[in-house]
Amino acid sequence: MRSTDNAVAQWHAQNQLRQSPAWKLLQGAPWAAAFLRAEFTATRQRVPLEEFHADLADFMKELREENLSLNESWQASHYADSWVRSQFLARPMADGKFFYEPTASTARVLAFMDTLTGQRTNLNSSRLSTLLTSIETLSFQSDPNPESRIAALEAEIAERQNEIEALRNGESPAVLSADSAVAATRSVLDLAASLPADFKRMRDGVDLMLHTIRQEIMESSVTKGVAVGQVLAGDKALRGTAEGETFEGFTEFLNDPIQQARFRQSINEVLERDFTDQLSSEERANLASLLREMRREAADVHAIYGRLSESLHAYVQSAEFRESVLLRRSIHAAEQAVAKATLGSRTAVVEPLLYSPTFETLAGLGIFNPADHVPPPKLAAPPELSDADIHRTPVTPAPDMPTLHAAVERTKVTRNGRATLADVYASLPPELHHINTIRGLILAARASTNTMDSTGTQTLTFTQIDGTARTARIPLFTFTKDSAS
Repeated sequence: MRSTDNAVAQWHAQNQLRQSPAWKLLQGAPWAAAFLRAEFTATRQRVPLEEFHADLADFMKELREENLSLNESWQASHYADSWVRSQFLARPMADGKFFYEPTASTARVLAFMDTLTGQRTNLNSSRLSTLLTSIETLSFQSDPNPESRIAALEAEIAERQNEIEALRNGESPAVLSADSAVAATRSVLDLAASLPADFKRMRDGVDLMLHTIRQEIMESSVTKGVAVGQVLAGDKALRGTAEGETFEGFTEFLNDPIQQARFRQSINEVLERDFTDQLSSEERANLASLLREMRREAADVHAIYGRLSESLHAYVQSAEFRESVLLRRSIHAAEQAVAKATLGSRTAVVEPLLYSPTFETLAGLGIFNPADHVPPPKLAAPPELSDADIHRTPVTPAPDMPTLHAAVERTKVTRNGRATLADVYASLPPELHHINTIRGLILAARASTNTMDSTGTQTLTFTQIDGTARTARIPLFTFTKDSAS
């Protein structure tokens, strides 16, 4: 029965895999995977948009000369857009330019295909030695017995001391053969090849959290505490994954300058060895740029963490401002209510109790004469407060998403079913011509399958809080279907 449960679990996992972008890439046209393998290498994980389109156009020209059936109406940009929609590629912006890079699933597929089509085996003496060393390290670090750990350290010290004495006595050190050294180097490159995919999956997870918090900022769909709690819980879960642990370990490595110096020195020394002549130029370049590429991948994760922090801070600040406005209104209403309740009031006179008196003569009663009462001075009238007395911090209003969605539909009707973002923006009243309206329209466009031409731009003019006019230049978005879907 246990094996049956395992088979059912594997079947569900297989069905989920068949819906993933990785499976679709393996099932797609072979020439697409071949182009991606040639275009992206360990030292070239990002390609500028124009260069990628030019390389793909040249490749498609060669395929058509070999009579391969391709969509004649599609250009290189059409195929690139379809690969982005299929999540084979990502199209981030860096330094004001668009780039293409493989997604985490595509990176894993390309690495998997390299292992299938390569002529060399991953099982060698270096890999076995690494396996043995890892097992010994795991056994030592998980041993709770201090006596056995002391014995293991003393044995290692004795072994190292014997090696030192042998070298001092003139013995030649044991050196790996050229073939073994080349195999060991390739094992290191194989191990490092999986790191970019881990970093990409970590970055995609943080990007999803960033998209969620921005959606909540735009629509104000949840309270401040719930939004912060969701982000913290998502980050904790993300850091608990294998990719998160890899990123945490590499972050600790980046914060240790001694380890970085040792790493660079070791790589430089390896590249000076004679056996590296047997490596290909690409393998030598991968080894030389190993640390730089890992730092770039980690920097992307840190950068998107920074954007997540900024968005979360903006959301908290906007929520606190709304709460302060409500609080000031409540205080003002309470002051007005107190003023009305106390206007013209007098101190009440307590009626004397004449029952069960303990007196002997009438003079002992001390009956109070109301004519002798001196009323207290009249209270000063409370200050009259108005909206002008409340000083509010100016802030750009949040986007009116229902109005924006309605404007999109209205503009599409007047323009035969297709309207650019600039057309929708121009149809809005002047009081909505601010930066958050532009952000809301971009969010509405990207939340659906509306088209975006990254090569074209459109210019919008908006008004800031201080009344000055600014210009925003954004990609060319075209609304072709319901933006709220």
